[in-house]
Amino acid sequence: MAATANAKQEVEQLLQQLPDDATLEDIQYHVYVLEKIKRGRADIAAGNSQTTEQAREKLSRWLNH
Repeated sequence: MAATANAKQEVEQLLQQLPDDATLEDIQYHVYVLEKIKRGRADIAAGNSQTTEQAREKLSRWLNH
């Protein structure tokens, strides 16, 4: 989806890509995933991310406590 598209345009594009028999639950799920991807990309652009190794180390500390 285009980076400059507004939320309504993004949902319209999403709806065009889904099959005609998509349920409301399917649509909600895809909108949810789309939003999570956008937030993740924004976090990465802002430098708020970790390497896989950093994430493994953090998870290891959580699991060992």
